[in-house]
Amino acid sequence: MKYPTTDSREIDITNETPNCDGCKLVMTTGLPRSGKSTWARDQGVPVVCPDAIRIAKTGQRWWGPIEHEIWATARTMVRALFLAGHGVVILDSTCGTREQRDFFRPSPDVVWDRYYKTIETSSLRCKIRAENTYPELVPVIHWMCKNWEPIQPEENIEPWEGE
Repeated sequence: MKYPTTDSREIDITNETPNCDGCKLVMTTGLPRSGKSTWARDQGVPVVCPDAIRIAKTGQRWWGPIEHEIWATARTMVRALFLAGHGVVILDSTCGTREQRDFFRPSPDVVWDRYYKTIETSSLRCKIRAENTYPELVPVIHWMCKNWEPIQPEENIEPWEGE
């Protein structure tokens, strides 16, 4: 089937380079129920939230078989927001392991700098909040505490001071 020339599959975009000079991805770090989403919403910039993507796709807070799709969608959303001209995008997630943070390294064609914003709330407080709203999170919080990987200097992720 031949598509009209206005169809994106027929348009060569190789001459268009996205202007992402100075783009900033702010990754929240902190346990579930620490206040990451509240902080992110209050910043007035686009927020990419894997939890919201998961609920939008499945209606569930967690469903293991599609996790790869959730994270691929989140990364695509980050790229798309930078391509749409946003200079700052927040990734609202725990980002508690290096693997999670490495997944959001900049692309060769869409470059961004990575920052982190740590929401420091004690694990006890997070567990109490979870008990009141989503008790299934308590063992997840416990597991995350045991498996947390602090950000290392070689990751080249700077603390977010805001703008």
